[in-house]
Amino acid sequence: MFWQTTRFRIDLARPQVMGIVNVTPDSFSDGGRLTEFSAAIRHCEQLVAEGADMLDIGGESTRPGSTPVSADEELARVLPVLDAALTFGRPVSIDTHKPEVMRAVLARGADIVNDINALQAPGALDAVVGHASCGVCLMHMRGDPATMQQRPQYDDVLREVGGFLEERLRACRARGLADERIVLDPGIGFGKSVEHNLDLLRRQRELLALGRPLLLGWSRKSTLGTITGRDVSQRLVASVAAALAAVQSGARIVRVHDVAATVDALKVWAAAGLARG
Repeated sequence: MFWQTTRFRIDLARPQVMGIVNVTPDSFSDGGRLTEFSAAIRHCEQLVAEGADMLDIGGESTRPGSTPVSADEELARVLPVLDAALTFGRPVSIDTHKPEVMRAVLARGADIVNDINALQAPGALDAVVGHASCGVCLMHMRGDPATMQQRPQYDDVLREVGGFLEERLRACRARGLADERIVLDPGIGFGKSVEHNLDLLRRQRELLALGRPLLLGWSRKSTLGTITGRDVSQRLVASVAAALAAVQSGARIVRVHDVAATVDALKVWAAAGLARG
């Protein structure tokens, strides 16, 4: 299975590691650390050196309770880092749900749009369909970042998440977006309780019936803190374990902060013949 993006047709036979680059002052994990351009570029270089297969740059925090920023502010944070990251020989994803940001970053050469809102905003689907070949990640989220963790409820979280992703996949197909440009993300931690997240992991393979690759983002999430009792700065081992479990359950891309540790773990996992597509 492949993921077609602006500059790269990514072979997903081997699980891919997407390195997180948060250029926001209020990210839940590393907020403020990469707001300086030079620090952000050094971080991109480090992730590539550690084995990141692709980079995901975000200019607006989507942590629970986060405050939205304007498109102009988001672009001011993202565009300089994008321009530099495009020279590193890796696919570059932009984590945004704003159509005006999508259009601007795609015009600059971004490979992937990673949208927590699954292209539901007016004009978002137009922005992606209007591009010849960019990749897109459609994610499930219940509510919005400001309110999503206020007692989320589901009758059957897997069925409801799967149904939403199937509907968004149909919407993209109806507009002529080729399947090979699309991956799906069930949205761990986005409008879901600890038990919802764990149920999604236990039953993750059921989502493979949708016929598109899965991207999972467990890295340093609060569910891991609840399970382990560890602060966000101490969740490396739990994050790697969750990434491996996601791959074992069919994920083809894992979005992580700790690239080197995840890459090493996946190499051992693959060498032992344990990872299954």
